[in-house]
Amino acid sequence: MKVTISWLKDFTSADYTPAEMAERLTMAGLEVDSVSDRYAYLDNILVARVVQVEQHPDADKLSCCKVDVGGDKLLSIVCGAPNVREGLVVPCAMIGSALPGEILIKKSKLRGQISEGMLCSGAELNLDVSHSGIMELDPSFVPGTPLAEALGFSDHVLEVDLTPNRPDCLSVIGIAREVAAFSNPPAKLELPVSVMPEDNPSVASIHDNIAVDILDSDLCSRYTAGMLVDVKVGPSPFWLQDRLVAVGMTPINNIVDVTNYVMMETGQPLHAFDYDNIAGGRIEVRRAGADTTFKTLDGKDHALEPDMLMICDGQRPVGIAGVMGGENSEILPGTTRVLVESACFNPVSIRRTAKRSGINTDASHRFERGVDPEATMNVLKRAMLLMAEVSKATILNGLVDEHPVKHEPVKIDLAPCALNQRLGTDIGTGDMVTLLEAVGFQVNSSDSAKALDKSDCEEHLTVKVPSFRVDVSRPEDLSEEVARLWGYNRIETRFPDVPVRAKGPSLKIVMREEIRDIMTGMGFSEALNYSFNSASACDFMSLDADDKRRSVETILNPISEELSVMRTTLLPCLFDNMRRNNSQQIDTLKLFEVGKTFLATSKGSQPLENEMLAALWTGERTGISWHTKRSQCDFYDIKGVVESLFRAVGINGVSFEVADSAAYPYYRRGYAATMHYKGKLLGSIGEVNDDVLKNFSLRQAAFVFELDLDMMLSFYSHNTMGTTDPLPKFPSLSRDLTLILDTSVESGSVLADIEAFKQEQPLLEDVFIFDLYEGAPLAKGKKSLSLRVVYRSMEKTLKEKMVKNIHGDISRRIIEKYAAELPS
Repeated sequence: MKVTISWLKDFTSADYTPAEMAERLTMAGLEVDSVSDRYAYLDNILVARVVQVEQHPDADKLSCCKVDVGGDKLLSIVCGAPNVREGLVVPCAMIGSALPGEILIKKSKLRGQISEGMLCSGAELNLDVSHSGIMELDPSFVPGTPLAEALGFSDHVLEVDLTPNRPDCLSVIGIAREVAAFSNPPAKLELPVSVMPEDNPSVASIHDNIAVDILDSDLCSRYTAGMLVDVKVGPSPFWLQDRLVAVGMTPINNIVDVTNYVMMETGQPLHAFDYDNIAGGRIEVRRAGADTTFKTLDGKDHALEPDMLMICDGQRPVGIAGVMGGENSEILPGTTRVLVESACFNPVSIRRTAKRSGINTDASHRFERGVDPEATMNVLKRAMLLMAEVSKATILNGLVDEHPVKHEPVKIDLAPCALNQRLGTDIGTGDMVTLLEAVGFQVNSSDSAKALDKSDCEEHLTVKVPSFRVDVSRPEDLSEEVARLWGYNRIETRFPDVPVRAKGPSLKIVMREEIRDIMTGMGFSEALNYSFNSASACDFMSLDADDKRRSVETILNPISEELSVMRTTLLPCLFDNMRRNNSQQIDTLKLFEVGKTFLATSKGSQPLENEMLAALWTGERTGISWHTKRSQCDFYDIKGVVESLFRAVGINGVSFEVADSAAYPYYRRGYAATMHYKGKLLGSIGEVNDDVLKNFSLRQAAFVFELDLDMMLSFYSHNTMGTTDPLPKFPSLSRDLTLILDTSVESGSVLADIEAFKQEQPLLEDVFIFDLYEGAPLAKGKKSLSLRVVYRSMEKTLKEKMVKNIHGDISRRIIEKYAAELPS
């Protein structure tokens, strides 16, 4: 909201410098973003006296002038104004000046004659609308004086950043009310008085020309209208254009400019219709219903929805209520009869309409926050009088006022003692009354009430809220009013008397942060993605039709089509990250993300949230270096990351099982596994298959895993240090075991079964796979698995016979369980 100090002074006598006014408004909750001098461009415009005028030798309409600007020498300036003459005192733009319209004054030659500046008209300086000649100044002005100083021009523009709960300050009067309240005692707010002329017997009545019917009173509580005839549409007078330009608006014509001027002044939007385009002399305020499209003033066609509120004549819509008028009733140069609308619409309806239609106007901005329901008629009168003044029009007798829903004033019971307790202040009741009354509230105070002591907790005040404060409805709102007017900076900082005992973070937060540290420690970078993704992500992942991850929650107002549903898995986000990095020629990537997934439940219920960890590795196994050979990462690299992570958080003994292709269709067959611990599924891991890579436009192999952190939490051990074993004093003995197995036998199962023998054989220290082979000369469906078993005693050196017996026993039991064969 922009406002000029000169405009504010029309309504309040409070006298502050621009800096003081900006500070006080900011401290009262109306943050001032900027203060600018609207006449700063006149700094390099000086008063000048024309000393000599000669005809340009090569141009009939140009004059060569010698101009005194208070310096040591006269300037040579070529001028084309018809009124230039010797002795004339005029504004002169010096070299380097920047005039409105981004006109930069430079030293130049005009038809061969040097020009060292520019003699300006009032229009060129935005000080008048006349282009007929250069601006003639008072002959008493001294050459060389800055023009703004000579004319006494001083005005500043304040740009106020308002919060949505202060629609009353979307007007000059609203901000002037705040400024007046700063004074001590508060200054009086001088509001414009709009007295309509008495009925003229020679002038028709508006009721003979227009009838208004509100069909949807739930969306329009009041509709007022007035009418002018013999209107002469044309440019607005300079004072009106100047006011609009100063606050960032563009003048259009005298009728439309008055609607904008009054809106900025009062905060009440208005609209003017060409009456001759209103069919049937009738206005209906109703929902769009069967109407489907509408062309607005900006020439664009908009699709209508049945519940949008429209302003219609006897045949068709002529405006989207509270948003924008229609092209079919626009004020044009030939308009002679004007119907003026001032109404009060439902804020929720206007906001919904503006959002759906994609139209954001100054009018909708105000209506969707709430306008004063009691000011509708007074604002209409103000606009009618101004329109009649600037267009030489005649006002028809009478005004239309359809008011189906009356405004009920809000009354609040306020306990001063409770207010002080809420704020931690000791403000007297009389001061509270004074502060509230300064901004328009009515308080049932008396002289004795004002003198009551603040400690009287039985005292209560009844506060009547002014109709323009649509944001105030409860005692807490009044507390805010008193606090901001009294001064937030005057409220002392107080600390609680009871010592506060710090509470440590929850175990879930501890685990999440530890996992982040572990993953970054293993060289992974954390990705932060939106919790939304594309509705096609499930198709790209090749998920079955009955997969629970297809239960997506749809976003009502998505940022884009690519972010239209809540994600049910983290993997598509990481695939998108990989694609963007690959497009920037970053082919080696190690990413992880900790975040929530959302599974839709029954309609009207919140989605089921689950915290997950997902990671992706693609490209090189190690960084390119002279001391290592280049090699691509594979399934066992990402599996090693998962195993290290489990060990670090105290989850030991996780088993890896072959993943079901139907449940995990996005993994390459034979290169995927599910992870289990104590009978619980923790997640999955694998290589992404070619179809999914193609769907996400990925050009190289990718290995991923996804873990359920909520499930891991029940097994998480924060203190994973445990106890330490002493260093062994005696050597170990190793024995190898090579088995011929069916390819369907999981190597991890064999490994786990041998590990289980530790319960029976304490000498068994370790076992690991060192070779796996498939192919000739082995039969089809067979594989060779070689394991190394390590034995050690902590008490003595082992003998060959003892190890041989134990190793033989273990080998026989494994061979029997898996129907294995020994190589020949």
